[in-house]
Formats: sequence, structure tokens, C-alpha cells
Amino acid sequence: MTQTESRPGACADDRPDVRAAARTDVRPMTMAEKILADHAGLAEVVPGQLVECELDGVLANDITAPIAIETVREIGAGVFDPTRIFLVPDHYTPNKDIKSAEQAKLTRDFAREMGITHYFEQGRAGIEHALLPERGVVVPGDLVIGADSHTCTYGGIGAFSTGVGSTDAGVGMATGRAWFKVPETIRVEVEGELAEGVSAKDLVLHLISLIGVDGALYCALEFAGSAVGRLSVEGRLTIANMAIEAGAKAGLFEVDDICRRWVEGRCERAPREYHPDAGAAYRRVVRIDAADVVPTVAWPHLPSNARPVAESRHVEIDQVVIGSCTNGRIEDMRAAARVLEGRTVHPDVRCIVIPATQAVWLQCVHEGLMDTFVNAQCVVSTPTCGPCLGGHMGILAAGERCVSTTNRNFVGRMGDPTSEVYLASPAVAAASAVAGHIALPDDLGSPAGSRPSDV
Repeated sequence: MTQTESRPGACADDRPDVRAAARTDVRPMTMAEKILADHAGLAEVVPGQLVECELDGVLANDITAPIAIETVREIGAGVFDPTRIFLVPDHYTPNKDIKSAEQAKLTRDFAREMGITHYFEQGRAGIEHALLPERGVVVPGDLVIGADSHTCTYGGIGAFSTGVGSTDAGVGMATGRAWFKVPETIRVEVEGELAEGVSAKDLVLHLISLIGVDGALYCALEFAGSAVGRLSVEGRLTIANMAIEAGAKAGLFEVDDICRRWVEGRCERAPREYHPDAGAAYRRVVRIDAADVVPTVAWPHLPSNARPVAESRHVEIDQVVIGSCTNGRIEDMRAAARVLEGRTVHPDVRCIVIPATQAVWLQCVHEGLMDTFVNAQCVVSTPTCGPCLGGHMGILAAGERCVSTTNRNFVGRMGDPTSEVYLASPAVAAASAVAGHIALPDDLGSPAGSRPSDV
């Protein structure tokens, strides 16, 4: 199927979509081109074309919302649809100081004033890019902009989502529309089967190491291949989340049966599927043999500076962070807990675990994962971005090193400019926490010899 398909009955809102233009005798298009064409009311678009599109949603957080709100007030028209504005205070929440409390209050007051239905208060929410797909606020086929660079995460469920500046987000909130330059598309085909112990995080770090942090600049990444088809939705969200780390405008996965099962019953609106046409033109095709992907760690200070974990064991560490919008979902929590079960964190290491949403946090409780984390002597936090951006809940001192499941390891990203961040999967991060240095789970041996917990 290459045309748009609506799936009535799959979600709560079955309002008809009247935007899609009939497609007959048009050029073959990529996923990104089809979504932008439909939302612009056009039969076809071409890379480089400027189009004005209707938006399915606009996102901002406690850091970026205040400027967007100021823009809405300058326009003076209120918001275009209070059900399509998504406000998630997650970066400096729970508020770390007076300034962050003021920003959160401004966002909260605006949501109440405008009757915004998708305002997610602390204790009811979590990290924005994990929360919105989980709650079905963003659905397949959506066009969403967000005042946060990792808005590209929703491509994991077949949406075109991209980060914009706060002013552009404010215009989108007021008008429900945005201008786009249609991006070229790079197709990434991953064939074969990932080896046991190799995760989606390893795959995306491998990709970025191949093409570089600007290898997909203002392009859409379109993922395909037999290995991609076996990835869980959570793994796809991880990869789409890091599309921006290769400079991409968006990262897109086709909707398949795995995705359909994941979104069934959780969406607010009927999803729409977009599949690339045979013969669609790509800027380039990157082909990866899944067998070439190994457990990987990105060394400072770029996500592209990737090396095998097996060649990084000599790096001693001070801290581990397991969480974020990249790897804070339940699949990630389980992977970390499997490694930590029956073991304790190295006495010279601090291990901070941050479930991405309240639902993930509660599921960790129900599955006994919290017992594992606490018995392993981890710090377990409420859902928050926290240390990922050097905000709170785990700032690094001068010269300290951290293995983190987050998405960026730039200079000073998590604290002092002389500190270092190494990006890795949840399993590698957990193993490193126990070992006291970058390590593979297989390096730890049997957990039976671990020091018993004194908790």
C-alpha cells in the first residue's frame, strides 16, 4: 500500500480528514513528502519546495513555552485549538529554583487561561517525548512541531515531527499552521538480524558514526529493512529521537503490524498511514548489515564519536544515568534491571535511574524493577529531563565521567565543561555502573558474588 490509509475505529476521534488531495498521475514520493503534501492540501511536493501546512499539534515545555506564549499574546488571537496544544513541564521539574518555578507557573497559568486540554502537570505526566506517544496524543500520520529539538521522536510511529524555535511554536499555537521547506530524504536500510545484546541505541549510534552529525542536515531519514521491521516501537522511538543528532529534520518509520498493535486503543484520533512509493527519489541510500552493529558507546564530545564497548573498557567512570526521552521507557528499564538484578552499583559510582513517565514509573513498581534498582543502590528519580541537559538531579563536577542513555554528549552538556559524557544503551550503562568502568553485561560474571544490599 502506498496511498494514505485511515483506520476508523482504531482511536477515539474519527473526524474525517479532508485535507488529502487525490493522487493520480503524480511523481513517486517518500514518506516525508507525502505527509507534507497532505497537510498542505497538495497532490505532490518536491524537495526544496516551500509549503504552508496545517498542524496536528504544537508542543512546548517549561523552558520553551514562555517565549512561545509571548508570541501568542503578540499575535493577539489566542490559540487555534486548545485540544491541539501540548504543554509539558519536564525540564526543570520538580522545580529546582525560583526561576524554574516561575517559568512553570507561567506555562500553567496560560494553559488554564486558554483552556488547553493537554497540559500535563507534575505527577500526571513525564518527559514530553515519551509521554505524548504513550498517551496517544500524537498518532501515526500527524504533522507536529515542538519547541524542543527532540520532537523528531514521533517519527518512530510514522508521524512527521520536528523541532522549531519557540517563536515559530508560538505562531503555530496561534494559527495552527507552519511553513516547511520540503526536505530531501535519506533512506536507511538495515538488513539482517541484530545480535543478542545489540539494541536500537547501538544501531543509531552506529548510523551516526557512519554519516556524521551533519550527514543528514535538513533531510528526513526514512528507515527500512528486515532488521528495522523487527524492532519494537520503543526501539524505533529511540532511533527517531536521535535523528536530530545526524542533523535530520525528521526520522520516519513506516507503520506496520508491530506499530498498529502498539497504538491500538491508546490514540485520541484515527491514525493515518503513509508509505513510500516505489521509485521515490532519495538523496542517498545508506545500507547497513545488522551483523556489523555491536554494543557501542559514543565518546565525548559528539554522538558520532562512536566506538565498540569492547574497546572502551579502560574508561573509569563516576556516574551513570539511565533514562531520558531516548531510553527511559519500560523496555529500557527492564534491560537495565536485568543487568542490575542481584548486583550492586560500584562503590565509586552514582547510578541515577529516571523512568520517563509516571506510567513507566508505576509499571516498574508493579514488575518489581524498583526493588531491583533500590537493592542495587541506585538513586531513583521522579520523571524529569534533569541531568540530560545539565539541569538538575545529577550534575557532573570538574573532570567527572558519566555513562548515560541520553542523546547528547557535547562539552558541558551534563555539568562542568571538563566533565565527559559517554552515550550508551541501558544494558551497557547498567553494566558500567556495576563495574566502575565502561563494560558489557557479559563482563560482570555471575551476580551471586555481588555484595549484598544494606538497604
